Amino acid sequence: MKLTITDPKTGGDLLLLSGEQDFDRLFYTRDQDKKYFTIAWNHGEKQTVTIDGAAHDFMPHTILPLMFNQSFYFEHPADIVAWQFNREFYCIVDHDAEVSCVGFLFGMGDTLFINLDDPAQHKLQLLLNIFIEELNTKDHIQNDMLLMLLKRLIIVITRLARSKYIPDPKLHDDRLDLFRKFNLLVEGHYRSEHSVNYYAQRLNKSPKTLSNLFALYNEKSPLQIIQCRIVIEAKRLLYYTNKSAKQITYELGFEDPAYFTNFFKRHTSLSPLEFRNNKVPAPLGK
Repeated sequence: MKLTITDPKTGGDLLLLSGEQDFDRLFYTRDQDKKYFTIAWNHGEKQTVTIDGAAHDFMPHTILPLMFNQSFYFEHPADIVAWQFNREFYCIVDHDAEVSCVGFLFGMGDTLFINLDDPAQHKLQLLLNIFIEELNTKDHIQNDMLLMLLKRLIIVITRLARSKYIPDPKLHDDRLDLFRKFNLLVEGHYRSEHSVNYYAQRLNKSPKTLSNLFALYNEKSPLQIIQCRIVIEAKRLLYYTNKSAKQITYELGFEDPAYFTNFFKRHTSLSPLEFRNNKVPAPLGK
């Protein structure tokens, strides 16, 4: 089953997929023009999901949010229920004022696996049934209904994720929001801005304040978060494209290919060429 809706005015897309044998996403090749955020629900048994070349266990009745620029495929795609949407249909950042920390699912910088207990499974199944009904109901309020349902879905999953990943009551919403905004800023500027000072200034905070916050929530420092994001993108470009190390150097904001090579090797123990030559071939998709 694949149900879709497109807003002709904005180009906003919403997709609902279930039981699709060929469900995957290859952002840097086939799907580069479809910037879809994905919420995947494993409705079957334990399986493997491969995200940007890295394999993860995807447990039964678990939710996995995925960014639009991630490539992924599933061991058993027919067992996956997935919602996909682009920024034109629902903008995570623009809706922050309506839903507190709605960017949590996609703005924390880590891969989140959110386990569903029995009540959560029941709630999501009810939402899924209503999504199917509304996607099959063509009328003048269909877009509004589906936007409301997607917002509700994100709220429910965000609450579940926060209860698992932010159990410390000392981490108040304002500090959590600052952490999330830092990650969203890094996502938007890591190709050109590599210093903590830049992000601290954008957030009207000192680098020391950011460091203290990250020490409370995450074992990585702000600088490590920036550098890890650069390394992830470098790996993606080496894995999925034919761009040379020199081209990737400049694309990621470095001026010296030798410096970039040393930077990459320091974080991965491999040179860019060694990483490319040692990669496991990714499936080409349908």
